[in-house]
Amino acid sequence: MWLRNCWYVIAWGHEIPAAGSAELFTRTVLGEPVLVYRLETGALVALEDRCCHRQAPLSKGRREGDCVRCGYHGLKFDPQGACVEAPGIPVVPARARVRSYPVVQQNNWVFVWMGEPALADPALLPDNFSCEHPDWQHKPGYLHYDTPYLLICDNLLDFSHLSYVHEKTLGGSTQIAQARPEIEPVPGANADWPQMGIKVTRRVNDVPPPPFYRKFREFSTNLDRWFIYDFLLPGTLLMHSGGRPTGTQGEDASQSVRLHSCQTLTPETETTTHYFFQQSHRADEGDASVTDSIFNSLLVAFNEDRDMISAQHRNLVLTPGRPMLPLAMDAALIQFRRLLEQRVQAEQIRAVVPPSHSVPIT
Repeated sequence: MWLRNCWYVIAWGHEIPAAGSAELFTRTVLGEPVLVYRLETGALVALEDRCCHRQAPLSKGRREGDCVRCGYHGLKFDPQGACVEAPGIPVVPARARVRSYPVVQQNNWVFVWMGEPALADPALLPDNFSCEHPDWQHKPGYLHYDTPYLLICDNLLDFSHLSYVHEKTLGGSTQIAQARPEIEPVPGANADWPQMGIKVTRRVNDVPPPPFYRKFREFSTNLDRWFIYDFLLPGTLLMHSGGRPTGTQGEDASQSVRLHSCQTLTPETETTTHYFFQQSHRADEGDASVTDSIFNSLLVAFNEDRDMISAQHRNLVLTPGRPMLPLAMDAALIQFRRLLEQRVQAEQIRAVVPPSHSVPIT
């Protein structure tokens, strides 16, 4: 149930070699190998990492200026994916080409559009501002999962698990699981996208500071904590979170914690997933040691998630037809899955009956 007409993160910007580099970067998205490199101008190019001749990976070849030459039989492709040279063939066939993908970098995330190129709309990019902003500091992270991406979406849409999976890290209180979240739609970016995702707000008052917070600040009181995030199609979490001394209203930097997190999931295959994440703190509320502490705590916690979700997936594989029991805590993930299904169905209808050949209503 993959949505194709949307932006997926394929890499952090710093993972893509600099302009003029001989290195070639490749990563699989939605089961398709994608090659990403920078032109000599610095602009990004994304091509199918599979030569049209014998399907050898172009990433096993070499850069020649702004072109890429296949390392198997020497076909040379330009940045648009057209073969411009084939050794021993005076006239290159017009159908000798590889697919090109719309690609853009925003705030150090590199996005590829996996669907119809004509529909690639920058308005659909998520606002991952804290991934590259002078007022916010973080260390970028990446994890690889051997599980389907929707299981990880489920995890991010239900923070009640913080009380148990992350009892000694991000959680610290069973009251997180007891708090009822508010759920509302995130309005769409254009007429074709009336809804971008869902907004989840969870407030938990008068709880001890979690072990995660205590690593970079001392507290003398309980905290009122908040988790407010948009979860956007196809699988991106943008969250403001933090805590202030119980009963206070301001955000005194010496007593409060204010964080912004950007996390996104990109299916690699049906059963494997790329997970890009960061959690930023205000630049004026901590030094590099705070940044390192937050990153290290996240890495421990997200490995806790991965261990649990991987174990869950092993059980699901054993009995694939066995249903799960929906409970009240699943409200957000049920709404998100329903929205995703609607978008996928709309895409499938469009593929069968394109707008220019639509059937009139009688």
